[in-house]
Amino acid sequence: MSTTQPTSDNPLLDFTDLPRFGEIRPEHVTPALDVLLANASAAVERASEPATPASWVDVVETVERATEPLSRAWGVIGHLNAVADTPELRAVYGENLPRVTEFWSSVGQNLALYEKYKAIAASGDFTTLTGERKKILDNALRDFRLSGAELPEDQKPRFAELQERQAALSKAFSDHVLDATNAYAIFVETQAELTGLPEDVIAAAREAAERDGKAGWKFTLHFPSYFPVMQYAEHRPMREAMYRAYVTRASDLGPQYGKGNPDWDNTANVAEHLKLRDEEAKMLGYRNFAEVSLTPKMAESPAQVMAFLEDLAARARPHAEQDWKELREFAAGELGLADIQPWDMAFASERLRQKRYSFSENEVKQYFPEDAVLKGLFKVTETLFGVRIRVDQAATWHSDVRFFRVENSDGGLVAQFYLDLYAREGKRGGAWMDDARTRRKPVHGPVQTPVAYLTCNFSAPIGGKPACFTHDEVITLFHEFGHGLHHMLTRVDELGVSGINGVEWDAVELPSQFMENFCWEWDVLRDMTSHVDTAAQLPRDLFDKMLAAKNFQSGLGTLRQIVFSMFDMKLHVDFDPAGPKSANDLAREINEQFHVIPQAAFSRWPNTFSHIFAGGYAAGYYSYKWAEVLSADAYAAFEEAAEASDGSVLDADTGIRYRREILEVGGSRPAMESFKAFRGREPTIDALLRHNGMTQTAAH
Repeated sequence: MSTTQPTSDNPLLDFTDLPRFGEIRPEHVTPALDVLLANASAAVERASEPATPASWVDVVETVERATEPLSRAWGVIGHLNAVADTPELRAVYGENLPRVTEFWSSVGQNLALYEKYKAIAASGDFTTLTGERKKILDNALRDFRLSGAELPEDQKPRFAELQERQAALSKAFSDHVLDATNAYAIFVETQAELTGLPEDVIAAAREAAERDGKAGWKFTLHFPSYFPVMQYAEHRPMREAMYRAYVTRASDLGPQYGKGNPDWDNTANVAEHLKLRDEEAKMLGYRNFAEVSLTPKMAESPAQVMAFLEDLAARARPHAEQDWKELREFAAGELGLADIQPWDMAFASERLRQKRYSFSENEVKQYFPEDAVLKGLFKVTETLFGVRIRVDQAATWHSDVRFFRVENSDGGLVAQFYLDLYAREGKRGGAWMDDARTRRKPVHGPVQTPVAYLTCNFSAPIGGKPACFTHDEVITLFHEFGHGLHHMLTRVDELGVSGINGVEWDAVELPSQFMENFCWEWDVLRDMTSHVDTAAQLPRDLFDKMLAAKNFQSGLGTLRQIVFSMFDMKLHVDFDPAGPKSANDLAREINEQFHVIPQAAFSRWPNTFSHIFAGGYAAGYYSYKWAEVLSADAYAAFEEAAEASDGSVLDADTGIRYRREILEVGGSRPAMESFKAFRGREPTIDALLRHNGMTQTAAH
């Protein structure tokens, strides 16, 4: 990669404002990192020197001031790698990933620096530090231990190797999933094969085929193309072909079902990942990697997590068994599917939903055009949290990306965010929030305001009409915006505990899942719907049907999440990747134990489980269910306020209290303290069970 680019012109070295996305090129990456890594390494060396006083300013601030630009620039590069993948960018990202990983490993293992932090914590000055700074020090001491700072010097090189190899494996895992997803397409040539599909899905498939210069209709494994086929297509062979391709991506069966490349098979990647994680845990003195993962989390032990999941599974199972019985009977009696297969599940479920509740998801989708949804989302945020959201201007990585600012009621800037909503080639699947910049107060100058990336993979506008979102997609958008609010509305000025920094991983989903609840409120939906053709609001009777169907198959949905969570936990507690059993064998065993629906023999879903192999959720996927208890209970405070005042759940007083006690404090205190400060007590599971329609049966 060329290093001729003069650093003074390098957009990755400009931190005066927002990233200069229109100008960043792959050839900027290596020269920028040369400078940033050298600066950061020099600062760490200075802070670690025996002559450097063990003080907050000389050690913590010195390191933070030099490493924050590195983190920001690498964050921009990583973001582009996820949303605008090109061979050139992927190559340069891969070349530099070991350098960045090696740097952070060396910081975590720096015994002299660790001793400085310990000396600050033990000094008389510690008592004069703010609560935020004490929390940062506590977190740092824990992270030094988890990074191998206390290991004998002769073991540190191996520990650093483990970090570098795991980073490379994570990148490869993600690349393989993206490549396998991009590689597959079905071209349909007859109208008969399209029967049942919504018009906008057909139009998108026609446009996709035309872009490839082909006749007919093109369907892919990107979710906005794939899932409507599973849900609506009456042509069963097409559903089967796409299902087989989808659940065998990045596996040994990928080439057989999806024209995949054997090099994309993640089977060996998974086994090596697990072996290295186990070695890391043993080196640190833990029995397994799950114990390492839980050290900075709310949950106290793998046993506590598994007991929580087993309890929830027992409560959900009777509901799931009833869901499964009803689906089988309906499929056999009404659809002629006596032997329902995995590729029939979404189709049969949608038909049963339509029959039982007299509406289809596609009918609802027409009431949720993009601008109406955003208007509704922003109104909820503005009403509850006392802010205003306005359109703003910034350079972006794609013409579809929008940019906004969040202001206080007096017009003062609070935060900004990028909104990248549509699926496209070169963009990895799923939805996520990431930080482009974190709030902090530098030694000199004004407060640095936070900036967020909000990324989804919804269907783009087709045929001159605005993009319309399914209700599930609306919920996803509210979820990611909840993460964004946690990042953007923080009032903490210390980088290490500002926004989502320092928040326990199993509490980080609280603000995101909390926001989902508003998508089921008439007060909210009434103002965020406008039919794409008629501009009519969502009719009340249709909303009532949606509400009646809210917990449709919630038992099955809960067990599905428990299978993912329990598989992840078992994988990191007592699974031997060198043993006779593969991770896919374990996945089948867990499914048989906890689910009521058999898994397809050919399914290889662990091979695309990016959350735990490329997304930081290893031995942490349970967090979604754990935090759902917190979020449902937090939301109940708004329900109680509405009941007490005979008003709306958009209760500004409760919203401001939630903002103050949950969102603003970030990671500056333990999540349980924040929850209790808001709710006045510890959380209970009651609200979660009620929201999921599972209060009648509590089997054990």
